[in-house]
Amino acid sequence: MNKLQWCKNKKNGIRIVDINENLAKEYIKKSENSLKMMAKAPSEEWKIVAAYYACYEALYSLLQKTGIKCEIHDCTIYMMKFFDFNKEDINFLKKLKEKRINAQYYVAKNVKLRNEKMVKDFVLKCKEILEKSNFRKIRKKVQTELSQF
Repeated sequence: MNKLQWCKNKKNGIRIVDINENLAKEYIKKSENSLKMMAKAPSEEWKIVAAYYACYEALYSLLQKTGIKCEIHDCTIYMMKFFDFNKEDINFLKKLKEKRINAQYYVAKNVKLRNEKMVKDFVLKCKEILEKSNFRKIRKKVQTELSQF
């Protein structure tokens, strides 16, 4: 079973919903707030958590503008393939997610956010995609692929 099919079949997986530009804007605001929290975080663990959510919320804004709902983080990250992200972007967010899980749920030693600039660049890239992408075309492509299952 491929990842898109798996995500479609899960209870809180990928769903086509109404396009919601207001929610897209709200998720970008959440992302910006998470960036501020990253800068003020009292520990490396919380810096990593804030960094991950800054990126995740920015990515989720793209889904909202496309009319896609997904509550499973791995599935949301999988959806990056429909936007202007390259393999490095996808790997960056996957690794940041792993760091976030280790920092948030385990007693991890030596966890450190190595590059805050990459987090800021990822959020900026999401904002640029929000401004220039053809979301109706992306939505149609996603709908076509989902209809195969």
